[in-house]
Amino acid sequence: MRLLYCGEDGELSVTADVVDEDAIPRYAILSHTWGAEAEEVTFEDIARKAGKDKPGYRKIQLCGEQAKRDGLQHFWIDTCCINKANKAEHSLAIRSMFCWYRKAAKCYVYLSDVSASPLASKAEASAPLWDSEFRESKWFTRGWTLQELLAPGIVEFFSCEWHKLGNRVSLKCQIHEVTAIPYAALEGAPLSQFTVSERLGWKQDRHTKLKEDAAYSLSGILDVDITPVYGEGAGEAFRRLHDEVRKLEACLRDLRPTDPCNDKRRIEDTKGGLLEGSYRWVLENSSFQQWHNDPQSQLLWIKGDPGKGKTMLLCGIINELRKTIARTASVSYFFCQATDSRINSATAVLRGLLYLLVSQQPTLLTHVRKTYDQAGKAIFEDANAWVALTEIFANMLQDSSLGTTYIIIDALDECVTDLPKLLQFVAQGSSASSRVKWIVSSRNLPHIEGQLVQAGHQVKLSLELNAESVSAAVSIFIQHKVSQLAQQNKYDTQTRDAVLGRLTSNANDTFLWVALVCQELEKTAKRNALKKLHSFPPGLNALYERMMQQISMSDDAALCKQVLALTALMYRPITLEELVALAEPLEDIADEVEVREIIDLCGSFLTLREATVYFVHQSAQDFLFTKASNHVFPKGPEAVHRAILSRSLVLLSRTLHRDMYSLEAPGVPIDDVQPPEPDPLATSRYPCVYWIDHLYDSKYKSQENGVGDLQVLGIINEFLKTKYLYWLEGLSLCKSIAEGVVSMARLCSLVQMRDADELTKLVQDARRFVMYHKGAIDSYPLQTYASALLFSPTGSRIRRLFQHEEPKEITIKPMMGSGWSACLQTLEGHNNDVSDDVTSVAFSHDSMKLASASWDNTVKVWDASSGACLQMPNIGTAVYNLAFDSTNSFLHTEIGTIAIHSSGTPSEAVIAEPERPVYVGTSLSPDNLWIRLDGSNMLWIPSEFRPSYSTVCGSSVGMGVGSGRVWLCSVVLADARIHS
Repeated sequence: MRLLYCGEDGELSVTADVVDEDAIPRYAILSHTWGAEAEEVTFEDIARKAGKDKPGYRKIQLCGEQAKRDGLQHFWIDTCCINKANKAEHSLAIRSMFCWYRKAAKCYVYLSDVSASPLASKAEASAPLWDSEFRESKWFTRGWTLQELLAPGIVEFFSCEWHKLGNRVSLKCQIHEVTAIPYAALEGAPLSQFTVSERLGWKQDRHTKLKEDAAYSLSGILDVDITPVYGEGAGEAFRRLHDEVRKLEACLRDLRPTDPCNDKRRIEDTKGGLLEGSYRWVLENSSFQQWHNDPQSQLLWIKGDPGKGKTMLLCGIINELRKTIARTASVSYFFCQATDSRINSATAVLRGLLYLLVSQQPTLLTHVRKTYDQAGKAIFEDANAWVALTEIFANMLQDSSLGTTYIIIDALDECVTDLPKLLQFVAQGSSASSRVKWIVSSRNLPHIEGQLVQAGHQVKLSLELNAESVSAAVSIFIQHKVSQLAQQNKYDTQTRDAVLGRLTSNANDTFLWVALVCQELEKTAKRNALKKLHSFPPGLNALYERMMQQISMSDDAALCKQVLALTALMYRPITLEELVALAEPLEDIADEVEVREIIDLCGSFLTLREATVYFVHQSAQDFLFTKASNHVFPKGPEAVHRAILSRSLVLLSRTLHRDMYSLEAPGVPIDDVQPPEPDPLATSRYPCVYWIDHLYDSKYKSQENGVGDLQVLGIINEFLKTKYLYWLEGLSLCKSIAEGVVSMARLCSLVQMRDADELTKLVQDARRFVMYHKGAIDSYPLQTYASALLFSPTGSRIRRLFQHEEPKEITIKPMMGSGWSACLQTLEGHNNDVSDDVTSVAFSHDSMKLASASWDNTVKVWDASSGACLQMPNIGTAVYNLAFDSTNSFLHTEIGTIAIHSSGTPSEAVIAEPERPVYVGTSLSPDNLWIRLDGSNMLWIPSEFRPSYSTVCGSSVGMGVGSGRVWLCSVVLADARIHS
């Protein structure tokens, strides 16, 4: 980036190209309409100290003078700060423009067709004299105007005489009426808050001198990056733009395990709403103030016992930070919940934080895309997800474009999986950047303190040591709840005061206790309120004990206990439909209202939000396992797991079948699939994903005499023989094929410990089947019955069992061997062109990594177990003789040493693919992944069957494969049959 400045001699000069973003000084930037080419001052003019006689020189002077008045020594103008003779520089400038406008201290809009007198009275009752000219200015019709209007933090408008007309906020009414851009966007709301279609709508009838710029000018608005290729035409430019948008949306969709914003709203709703008076005390607390104001205090740890209001405290802090942060700052947060396997792991925390971070600061998404574009969503889910995510996060924290950022993690103690890794990450990450401040909360647990103490810049805020403030906050909460009760149940003054006094004396500064008691009082008539109130003992555990006694004495005691046991062992919160299906006695209750009544009877433990059952608090689930285990699990948790397993397989056997969503076309991608209404998988989604987990935790092998073992094994054997392919389709429709692969590995390990030879062989074959065909089934559900079957060995047990599901259109099948090859999975990623053959491969010394080099000048490093691509550096030349060093951290090649990271730097070059002929009937897809018929995808081709060379003649496709195999596909159009 080059900037203009005025030298001591008064002459305009341009800086050298500043590559280091941290070295770029504060600057102003100009937005304007171009005159004729000959009128504008160019980069060459400035370099030669020429151009003063051109009409465009005056606005440069005016811009520089205004910048100086605003305390800015440097400014930027597109006409003369870009060396357009250098095509690479010009291309980079086009791609960087949005970022340059966004980082400018001020943006001046020079409206050469708007005239305004400085003497015009500001007190005029009517619109200013220049108002109509302003609305009709040519500036509003430019394509590039969108980014110049919306990217900067401050935008000021000037007339042709350089009289200030106002700024983007003061003129938002006029701008909104002219452009239809929402007020929120004009006031500085992040563009990511608006949908893609909304942002595309803002372009309206804008015009650009070069037709391709109509697309390029929208890239920053849509948070994507496309390389300019002038001459490609507007149609191709927009196609590439939309492709990038789709990739970005796919990346964000795959990144997030859940939306933390939705979790926050749900938590607040579950707890009865966020009461400002119950958290404001923390904002004035000395520890909080030290963390907030001291640059050396990067980490605040809020700790306290269960029910003390830590979560709601953090919700309040998040809201307050959002009110005060600048436009370039962001708040990223995550709420751990032990009862939900989707949000109780260290990787889930990082994914949620990254999702919010890149949503607010889209330029940071490049760090995610570098890895995601090569490895896909597996990078967020496989065995190396933690390694990849921590490196992505570390790179973001060092990114010079990162604004002030607050990272908040609630309930560290509820991180069930890999908590030590998360604690170490927090301790180290909180010292990585001075622009990032951290807040975490947890219970008072020594092992958490032992890890966080490694962060020498931490501040502790103990709720027990701030008992007076917490007590005052609880008192405000009690007054609020009692006021609600008095209004709802029509308490008289005496009853109201009695309830207030009893709650205040017994609350022990615990929000949760108050909330649970008030929940019971809501259902109690005024005449019984005091009697009921006196029956509640102080203390959470004592209260839970009383509630359990109440449940035990109810007419529905057995049913309530079964519901509690079942929900306590679920790996995620379940819907009412799933609960009714899994709790067999509930099936006899046809009325949903009655089912809700059962949940209501368990109200001190469970709550219902949007037809999903949740625990009211982690302490409620803890109580069931520690204090009420004999009531809820009389035969042990394993027995409940076995019951869930049995019920799951019954449900799945009943609901799974081919083409459950009536997709019909075999090439329908999963991203285009919408569940029908009613959803045939509504009751089966949970068992579809988790039945093997319940088998694993049922410890079925410990049953007496092995009788139960044989029954379970027999049921599983029958299920796999009759429903396995339909289960894989179900997993694909649930977007959970990755979980299915892991589950089959667990099942394989379980059955191998038993004397069940036939079942063992079936499970092993089923596991190989899903591992080999994961890519096709994951992306295209119905390829389960096409590509997966046809490209499996003829001796595969799964293929033989489901041969009746093979596509009827295929009469001559690909020639396959009888057994699975030694290849466990294929690592895809080097280009398919014959000139991109792999030139070298090497294992790391621990056999955990595999490196491969190709003629396309790339070196890839793979995780040997998961197949995830860890790195893709382009090194500019073909490589032979790869070898890992002794630490497995570097690769030695004949041209140098390559460091191993979990992401690489893909080449920036854009190489236009050669045009391919278009065939009306039979053809290959442009990417060689599909055999097509009349433009529709029919058969997905596994990697080793994809052509290095291909030819199409009439209805036949001939393919030569790198292994030396040649095969032929022929489609008879009359009856749409494929012969291969």
